[in-house]
Amino acid sequence: MVELRAEAVRWVDDEPFPGVVEVRFTDAAGRRWSLVDKAPVFDAQGALGPDSAYPLEVSVACVIIGSARLQEDGEVVTVSTTPHGVAATDGRDEFTVRCDQLTRRGQA
Repeated sequence: MVELRAEAVRWVDDEPFPGVVEVRFTDAAGRRWSLVDKAPVFDAQGALGPDSAYPLEVSVACVIIGSARLQEDGEVVTVSTTPHGVAATDGRDEFTVRCDQLTRRGQA
């Protein structure tokens, strides 16, 4: 599975269980996006919590839906964050990001 590197920036609320966190990333055009969902969606190891020292590196599961293309500052690809039903606060779930923002599960 492909994952988008992101940053957990704050604990939002303890409800619904097991708690909600805000995660941000910047797309290839320089626009910052905010995703809010349950902490385990972004962190299977349990590092995110109300007392964690934010920001923390996390990742967002995604699938590639558009082919890579070259831009001035590198290669970009369109991804969807639908594998776990994650969307930006405005409902968007498709983003064009730099290829270097992506990892395969199990890679650093």
